[in-house]
Amino acid sequence: MRARPVRVRVRATLAAVTVAAVLVVGGCLGGRGGGDPWAGARPESLTFATGGPTGIYHGYGLGLADVLTERYDLPVEVLETGGSIGNLQLLADGTAQVAFSAADAVGDAVAGDGSFEEPLEVRALARVYDDFVHLVVPAHSDIETFEDLRGRDVSVGAPGSGTSLIASRLIAAADIDQREVRTQALGLERSIEAMRGGDIDAFFWSGGLRTPGITDLADEVSVRLVPLDDLVDGVRADHGSGYRHGVVPAGMYGLTRDVPTLAVPNFLVVRADMPPPVAHTLVSTLFDARSRIASAVPSASQLDPVRAIFTEPAALHPGALRFYRETKP
Repeated sequence: MRARPVRVRVRATLAAVTVAAVLVVGGCLGGRGGGDPWAGARPESLTFATGGPTGIYHGYGLGLADVLTERYDLPVEVLETGGSIGNLQLLADGTAQVAFSAADAVGDAVAGDGSFEEPLEVRALARVYDDFVHLVVPAHSDIETFEDLRGRDVSVGAPGSGTSLIASRLIAAADIDQREVRTQALGLERSIEAMRGGDIDAFFWSGGLRTPGITDLADEVSVRLVPLDDLVDGVRADHGSGYRHGVVPAGMYGLTRDVPTLAVPNFLVVRADMPPPVAHTLVSTLFDARSRIASAVPSASQLDPVRAIFTEPAALHPGALRFYRETKP
């Protein structure tokens, strides 16, 4: 049974509308060309499926929602959710019109595999940033390798999250029977609280750098990340080249050295039947507001028009494709 998402309504304040108006006049958020950017297809409202309140999906979604509300007086609802798989299900049933999802969950949705009983008609607006898998343990823990998870209490992520999907694939790649690990299905916030309380030995998280909740945890409790590089090639062989080698750099979360890990792209996705002008305007606004969103969500600075088009296994929405063709250098 899918958990009920938490709804957060985004409304522009008078001051924010005034700032947005100045930005539009100055061209910082200005559209490309005159006329109606929605071409008569302006939605009455939009709902974004994001993630937990201390993760990057949620902050990114709030930032984009703020701009849409200020710029177009468009009501936008931002849902707090468990993550990628649940977001795609909310997109499929029409609860949400825009969703953040990791590429591996999108792959399952497009193929009708895993948690999806049939293929979903999903289209991508952009590859927005990459996630890095965190296997977090207290700094004093004797867990040094993935193999050391046997017999431990480990949070593997919220049900329906991209974290839970990746955790299960890593455990399989390590040839560990899931019954050898005492798993708990906790989201990031509950995982952090459980580690603070000493109730778990480790937790998985798949998110951008730096994830606010883990930054806050590291400010209170010394933590480190377990290297995952030995498992990346196995996961790629079993589940596709969307996965790659990545590094969480020294200094992040107080780490004293680089930690090799698994990385996976994140996409902003919509249903295939979204009107092309709506998709075009969403992508245009996403890029126009990149610097503003990145001031609060540093991962947004990774948005790049050259890399954004690489959204395999989801095809680009025709409205998004038009934007990239129009803005190609």
